[in-house]
Amino acid sequence: MNSKVYVQIWLLVGLIMIFFQIFIGGVTRLTGSGLSITKWEIITGSLPPMNNNKWQTEFSKYKKTPQYEKINEGMTLSEFKFIYFWEYFHRLWARLMGFVFLIPFIIFWKKGLINRMLMRRLLNVILLAVLVASFGWIMVASGLVNRPWVNAYKLTLHLCFALLLFGYLWWVYFEEVFGKKRTVLPASLQRWARFLLAILALQIFLGGIMSGMKAGLAYPTWPDMNGYMVPKDLFKAAVWNASTFINYDENHFMAMIVQFFHRMTAYLFGTVVIYYFFISRRIENLFFTKSTKWMLGLTFAQIILGILTVINCKGNIPLWYGVFHQAFAIFLLASVLLINFQIRPEK
Repeated sequence: MNSKVYVQIWLLVGLIMIFFQIFIGGVTRLTGSGLSITKWEIITGSLPPMNNNKWQTEFSKYKKTPQYEKINEGMTLSEFKFIYFWEYFHRLWARLMGFVFLIPFIIFWKKGLINRMLMRRLLNVILLAVLVASFGWIMVASGLVNRPWVNAYKLTLHLCFALLLFGYLWWVYFEEVFGKKRTVLPASLQRWARFLLAILALQIFLGGIMSGMKAGLAYPTWPDMNGYMVPKDLFKAAVWNASTFINYDENHFMAMIVQFFHRMTAYLFGTVVIYYFFISRRIENLFFTKSTKWMLGLTFAQIILGILTVINCKGNIPLWYGVFHQAFAIFLLASVLLINFQIRPEK
């Protein structure tokens, strides 16, 4: 096997691990587990409590948090262990990713398999990973004081940086596998592909805020929003003020605003995807054609999952609908990036 293939496999393993880290993070968020570990301990936090006394100590720390006092008061130790598991698993997986990256990196570097360009790109990967981890703790810390949950905006930044890390490494993987191979396309198709990526980035951002605010609970109907196609409160001038955005958990207006625009952006994205699929049919390139088909199929799947998630928000966010809705957003991002990579003009 060509030695370069080992580097490609290593990058692909990294992508798979980042995907599962985001997936586990989704489960952690929707089960309310993210605030169960109250301290950020990079080294000593690698092991969970190993006996009953240590479990009681961790439980006592959790009992001092706003989440326990305002939401989970009376929780049993076994229930605490459940939410602790998901946050611990999320952090453990992050540590494991560090080892999977570092050890092969040293080996490949020593063997001269990492050229200067790839080295610069991998350093960017490291910087992005540090940024994701830092915002992860900032996000958790926001829920340990006053509010019994993490700040929706900080959660969204944590998610967006994680997806930026995934997307960047995905691009690096393309560079290693395909090199300078590009599909020659009309300039209009290039512009539409970039537009698709911009809409999807906005949609993911809105989806993160919607998830952080649990906005689906306020309007669990489709295609209408509690009887209205366009909520009448959207046009009230009093809604559009700084207090509404900052104190989103004290009113229903932000849930209404975010969910409405999340829906509208989804419709816009779906329409542009269908349009792009048909105008690109004349391009005679099998790989590009398959990529557009994947993007179209994933778009429909994602829209259906979004609808199922919303209409099942009866008192709680449906765990697996919500998690797979997030997972398919990653798949969709990967497909749109793949199309953009293929048509990118050569330098």
